[in-house]
Amino acid sequence: MSLPADTHMGAVHLSVADLRRSLAYYRDAIGLDVIDEGGGEASFGADATELLHLVEQPGARPADGYAGLYHVALLLPERRDLARWLAHAARARVPLVGASDHFVSEAIYLRDPDHHGIEIYWDRPRARWEGQVQRMGTWPLDLDDLLGELDGGDEFERQPPATRVGHVHLRVAAIDDTVSFYAGVVGFDLMAELGHQAAFLSAGGYHHHLGANTWESRGAAPAPTDTARLLGFTIVLPDEATRREFASRVGADDDGTARDPSGNVFALAPAG
Repeated sequence: MSLPADTHMGAVHLSVADLRRSLAYYRDAIGLDVIDEGGGEASFGADATELLHLVEQPGARPADGYAGLYHVALLLPERRDLARWLAHAARARVPLVGASDHFVSEAIYLRDPDHHGIEIYWDRPRARWEGQVQRMGTWPLDLDDLLGELDGGDEFERQPPATRVGHVHLRVAAIDDTVSFYAGVVGFDLMAELGHQAAFLSAGGYHHHLGANTWESRGAAPAPTDTARLLGFTIVLPDEATRREFASRVGADDDGTARDPSGNVFALAPAG
């Protein structure tokens, strides 16, 4: 049984070595709102919607080379929003690690101070790519054309209220096991697969809510507890009855969490 078409991704939970440093980065460089802070934890979002939850773990080292988070992808509502943020990043000298045209979307990539991957993107209109997800690829993003969306009055202040977690991309130990679990057990549809290297899965025909790759993690163990790592991500279902049904299918714990074959933790949550 497939996940309902209106399934989407919710908040992503990460550990970080220095919460004050991360507060400055996600507030000033990324442009998210600080929703709550205290007790060594902080929540970030757009408007009142939580997108990221950070937990301080002093001295934690980056979790490079282990299974875990490849990137969390923040979906902006309009191309102009992406251009506005890119101009801000250039002015503030925010380091970028890539910028790509994926046919279905345009995306800019970063790493936060703990090496957590971040994608900021917008989707091209669905009518232009629906049924053609297999054409997803990676080409250089035309930054000049993107910035051409702006006029003199476009100043970046914060990410727009409609910003959300569009997808989560994982580092996994093996693609076959990952696809068997997320498609065969959780109920995502497999949208595209790059041999034994990467796979993209979704609900409702979206290009992907979940990505997975082995580029840095083939055969790898879960990130150790002394690293800045993925603590969990959220799959949001339409209501509590549906959440209970799928939680039973995946063998979720009493707290609603489950683990994939690579040890990545996720939670099923009801909308609202």
